[in-house]
Amino acid sequence: MSEPEIVRTTDAEQLAQSAAARLAKLIVSAEAAEREFHLVLTGGGVGIKTLAALRDEAKASGMKWSHVHLWWGDERFLPEGDPERNETQACEALIDDIDIPAHNVHPMPSSDGTDNHDAVRGATKYSAALSVAARGRGPVPEFDVCLLGVGPDAHVASLFPGLPGVHEDEAAAIAVHDAPKPPPTRISLALPSIRSARQVWLLASGEGKAEAVRLGVAGGSVDEAPVAGARGAEKTVFWVDGAAASKL
Repeated sequence: MSEPEIVRTTDAEQLAQSAAARLAKLIVSAEAAEREFHLVLTGGGVGIKTLAALRDEAKASGMKWSHVHLWWGDERFLPEGDPERNETQACEALIDDIDIPAHNVHPMPSSDGTDNHDAVRGATKYSAALSVAARGRGPVPEFDVCLLGVGPDAHVASLFPGLPGVHEDEAAAIAVHDAPKPPPTRISLALPSIRSARQVWLLASGEGKAEAVRLGVAGGSVDEAPVAGARGAEKTVFWVDGAAASKL
């Protein structure tokens, strides 16, 4: 796994703008190379700010989206359109304002899906969709960038300290039950899926994230700090503002 790179910014706004600018360049480069670009989205305050900044970058540059596929690192298992769903927030911040083919957007299943699945079935369904997109080259497509927020408790995606999901190494996506923050039922990529990404970007803003960032950069037990296991195959970048970097 790659060693962490740290990008320090003054505040959450600059963090979002800087990350979005670099991400836009990678998306444009993939178009120039005539290849698909697979991006894993995150939620959270600074994550959604980054998506909104990416929308603005795209509008300013006329960036194309036909080669981009959007996935999610995790999702709250709630009805479609619920304001707490990462998908809903991403649509408002980015997706509704860009010209991306509908079949290139791959949301995680909702709790009111047409097949009335539960979270376990939803995770299985998402794993299957990832496998199809990988076209026989593995359990997931080659993610170019996986965006992740960092929780104050050092969780990433919906992989929380002490829960068994941090050790899942077979399924690409898993159901999460009894999450310590609401809602308790979620779907998440497993750590091997996250680590398959070329680049993993961890976004953290605020003093409350400082200890989690320290643990993530230092590495260590994923039982205590799942963020320590979030590493990209080629690059791992911690995007942090001054407060979140205060313990580095």
